[in-house]
Amino acid sequence: MAKVKWAVTSRRRRKRLLRRAKGYYGSRRLHLLKAKETVMRAKAYSTRDRKVKKREFRNLWVIRLNAAARSRGLTYSRLMSAFRKANVKLDRKQLAEMALNDQQAFDQLVSQVAAH
Repeated sequence: MAKVKWAVTSRRRRKRLLRRAKGYYGSRRLHLLKAKETVMRAKAYSTRDRKVKKREFRNLWVIRLNAAARSRGLTYSRLMSAFRKANVKLDRKQLAEMALNDQQAFDQLVSQVAAH
């Protein structure tokens, strides 16, 4: 049996690593060890930040709903409580979008909910 030479496999692995490090500054894109560390850290950050993004967007929607509620004489918690009691099945993202872009529909929804 012929001896397996790892040159092709190693080169492919290194090229793949350096391709992922493309755009990094200085030795982080040129040297294998630095590139490997930086790519691994970037993967860790991207995993973490996918979770953080969800938190931050929910926070943004709450802030927008609170501002919309206060401009209509309510607080955020009273508004959300009224939505729950009226069995409104819209989530915070949809409500914040409506409050921002379709204020007439949001006003109608708030007036219907406040009547309950």
